[in-house]
Amino acid sequence: MSNPSENQNSAPWILVGLLALVASIFGYLFFQQKGDLALQETEIVAKAKEIAFTKTKLDSVSRVLDEKIAEISRLGGNITELEAVKTKLEADLAQFRRSGGADNKKYLAKIRSYEKFLEEKDTEIASLKAENERLMAFSDSLSTEIGVIREDRENLARRQQELTDTVNIFNEENRMLTEKVNLAAALKAENVNVTAINSKGKEKDRDSYKAKRVDKIKVAFKLAENPLTRQEQKEIYLRVLDPEGAILSDQAISGGDFTTVAGENSKYSAREVVSYTGGNEKVEMVYDYSNQFRPGKYNIELFAEGYKIGNTNFVIR
Repeated sequence: MSNPSENQNSAPWILVGLLALVASIFGYLFFQQKGDLALQETEIVAKAKEIAFTKTKLDSVSRVLDEKIAEISRLGGNITELEAVKTKLEADLAQFRRSGGADNKKYLAKIRSYEKFLEEKDTEIASLKAENERLMAFSDSLSTEIGVIREDRENLARRQQELTDTVNIFNEENRMLTEKVNLAAALKAENVNVTAINSKGKEKDRDSYKAKRVDKIKVAFKLAENPLTRQEQKEIYLRVLDPEGAILSDQAISGGDFTTVAGENSKYSAREVVSYTGGNEKVEMVYDYSNQFRPGKYNIELFAEGYKIGNTNFVIR
């Protein structure tokens, strides 16, 4: 049978042992929980890194895709397929943000698919660049040929203009020479004299005449010798100009039209056809005025072959 005093001495030690056991259990549980928390934290950090990596890759693919679209468009390629892929990529980005990276592996697979597509487009871009370089080289060659053709055309046009100018100068010189020859060959009327004829047919040769005594006028002259003038029938035109400078012309009697050497159309008062045989032919032309001559100074002009060949005047009192 135990001693009561011994039982009383062992009780504290039992309590200490129980406390130590409880402390050991709590310590084990604490360290176990701490380890679990550390593991969870590591997993969360790893997951966050994966999500960040995937988002960065998606953003990078989107940026590179934009660059490819811009470059292929600049090179003149077809960007329809690229724009369709761009639309799909934007949808994937939006869905990835909404899901919070729940299915990260799926998006990593999509990224690999997009990257493969972009690599294929690199080949297309290289082909487009080569084609553009070939076209640029052809364009430069064509521009050079066009420049040569343009220069040749300008030289030809310049040469043609020079020839035209030379021909024009020759024609002008020839025209001037022809005019000089024609002028030198033109008839010349010498000793031009005006005589008044009254109603009875009597002639008077004076410097001035009374109006009532003048019914007609007679213009007499001699054609000068000129070896350059062709010997043929010559039409001689008489113009009588009144004191105001108007040409007296009545087509019903003897008037009409002729052309001067300057190409101007003019009236004449009377016309005579003369056979020119070398010179000294005496010519008389009579002008019958249907009205009475008014007082004043009248001018007489003679024309042949468009040239003015002589002139004189008379006065009516």
